[in-house]
Amino acid sequence: AVIGASVLLWGVHFLVLRGIQEAAFINLVTTVAKVVPLIFFVLIAVFAFKLDIFTTDIWGLKKPDMGSVMNQVRHMMLVTVWVFIGIEGASIFSARAKKRSDVGKATVIGFITVLLLLVLVNVLSLGVMTQPELAKLQNPSMAAVLEHIVGPWGAALISEGLIISLLGALLSWVLLCAEIMFAAAKDHTMPEFLSRENANHVPANALWLTNAMVQVFLVITLFSSSTYLSLIYLATSMILIPYLWSAAYALLLAIRGEGYENARSERRKDLFIAAVALLYAIWLIYAGGVKYLLLSALLYAPGVILFAKAKLEAKKPVFTHLENMIFVAVLIGALLAAYGLYDGFLTL
Repeated sequence: AVIGASVLLWGVHFLVLRGIQEAAFINLVTTVAKVVPLIFFVLIAVFAFKLDIFTTDIWGLKKPDMGSVMNQVRHMMLVTVWVFIGIEGASIFSARAKKRSDVGKATVIGFITVLLLLVLVNVLSLGVMTQPELAKLQNPSMAAVLEHIVGPWGAALISEGLIISLLGALLSWVLLCAEIMFAAAKDHTMPEFLSRENANHVPANALWLTNAMVQVFLVITLFSSSTYLSLIYLATSMILIPYLWSAAYALLLAIRGEGYENARSERRKDLFIAAVALLYAIWLIYAGGVKYLLLSALLYAPGVILFAKAKLEAKKPVFTHLENMIFVAVLIGALLAAYGLYDGFLTL
């Protein structure tokens, strides 16, 4: 499996090296191809939906092992956020957009589309099969639900759509990871070598570095007993830290009024949105638990080397007073995580 994943990774890597536009077109095709089976599932499930099945112990209170409704919500938070990771992708690629107004439109359309599909697929499935039946299904569970409705060809359709979806997701994430490093280098928060492009205007150095890191983690899976769900939790916990700081910075700008000199109503609106986003990010980190927060710190800590190199290249102090406090907190978390992995009270 690791060999197959590695071949796919580097195949996509060399495809992207040929040009962002070519890769973006393939990404568009795969996006359309993976959405069609989802829409088909929703349409079929609407007609197969049975209210009596849906309302059977809807809150899961007859199963003590599921806990209270609030506990069920808390345990689902990271999985739900995982679905929406990458929603900021349009903003990251905004420098390559023909019209800046398209960035906001793409973000809103993407968010609403994902939200609708997430809610419809989950809610409709609960009206087709009971919760205990759904819990026993193997992945991809949606294929089994459609097979329950229309027969084996339904499972085949969803499985084929899933393959296309995963290939498209791999391409999207390869593009996104490289672009994040490239944009950070342009902003002088990553070393200058990551801002270099090849003849096809692809951030080649950033691409090589990010895919090399992906390859390292593929190899690590050979020696780790982590489940897919555990890796989802870890990846989601890591993305929550940038989400938290983004919300905090947006709130700070709104409080100070920076950039709102002639837009009071916009400032009040953004102040409210940023405050809600910050509280939500804090809640998500709490929902994720200390374990994944510490493991995130362990993975973030080596990034300080690149950050320090960028600051030295710009002939600036490596840390401001606030950044120094954040670094100490990350370092303490990383050391605790390293000791936890060594001692065994933390596991991937």
